[in-house]
Amino acid sequence: MLFNYKAIDKDGSGKDGSIDAVNVDMAINSLQRRGLVISTIKEAGPKGGILNMEFTFLQRVKNKDVVILSRQMSTLFTAQVSALRIFRLLAAESESIPLRKVLGQVSDDLQGGSSISLALSKHPKVFSNFYVNMVKSGEESGKLDETFVYLAEYLDRNYEVESKVKNALIYPAFVMSTFGAVMILMLTVVIPKISAVILDSGQAVPVYTQIVIGMSSFLINYGWFLLVVVLLGAFLLFRYAQTGAGKDSFARIKIEIPYVGGLYSKLYLSRLSDNMNTLLASGIPMIKALELTSTIIDNKVFEEILNKALDSVKGGAALSDALSRYKEIPGIMIQMIKIGEETGELGNILKTLSKFYQREVMNSVDTLVDLIEPIMIVMLGLGVGFLLASVLIPIYNLSSSL
Repeated sequence: MLFNYKAIDKDGSGKDGSIDAVNVDMAINSLQRRGLVISTIKEAGPKGGILNMEFTFLQRVKNKDVVILSRQMSTLFTAQVSALRIFRLLAAESESIPLRKVLGQVSDDLQGGSSISLALSKHPKVFSNFYVNMVKSGEESGKLDETFVYLAEYLDRNYEVESKVKNALIYPAFVMSTFGAVMILMLTVVIPKISAVILDSGQAVPVYTQIVIGMSSFLINYGWFLLVVVLLGAFLLFRYAQTGAGKDSFARIKIEIPYVGGLYSKLYLSRLSDNMNTLLASGIPMIKALELTSTIIDNKVFEEILNKALDSVKGGAALSDALSRYKEIPGIMIQMIKIGEETGELGNILKTLSKFYQREVMNSVDTLVDLIEPIMIVMLGLGVGFLLASVLIPIYNLSSSL
């Protein structure tokens, strides 16, 4: 929540501004730690007017910005620069306005006596639970410099893999959307004029031409109705995806789609092993590491697997035994984790698994892109060829009969 305040500083000068806090008491405590005497404080109301409207998507901090920020912090902490100075410096130098605002608020909290992890935890949309707990572990162990190095390397790897997957899906989505738009344009603008000539000729119309003319007629007469149905269906599907049952269904479908499901499974296995390795390497206990990994793996199926494995580990079971009950976890991964547990090298084993599945994701994405391109070319060729043949053949027959 955002609060506007008016206060007096140590020098007796008036000061006003705004502060982001969970509630008014937290806001007051934070301001008092800065040495301010509060005269008035109240919750900020919504800004009126279209021009003053804050669009949340413009206020979002990009993952790329957090990756760069973490790399900068790891360098500065290694150089033994104080935490307050680091955040002040990065807030002043950041090119991202939303991130600059967040870092400024973190700096104010640090100046007021807050710990770094507590200050970061007030901004969950920027710093995840995983991120905050890593920093907290670094504070407790006195190894913040190493912690930020771990975080920077982890976020670098994660960002690279996720970017590779997203970029691989952008090209086919763009091509198919463009193809769909062209087909709709032809069916609603071009085909009606040509079909009028064909129908007025009185000749027998082939079945495939009748199909194309019927599609054109349907889009012209019921196109808006179809658009409303599609938008309504998409909205209902989106709402269903936000429910518990919907998340479970989509998570299961996502990893069971032929080939693409294998790609996503490898992505989640890579994320699982990389998260666990990073957390364990930074000194976080196994149970806490499992709990944190389950919250950020971003798939309900794997989240449920990790939560059940967490219960088993709490009951005294080994991690390899807890995970071996689920078909989604490959046997090779179970065996590798078991070896790591027996030799005391679980961290190195998880690191090896992480690298292996990251390579598998990269290779799968490259293969998928190589397959998609010829498939799309064939599909586009067949679609355009069918459309052209359905109108050109009757016209050719008509001109031959004259």
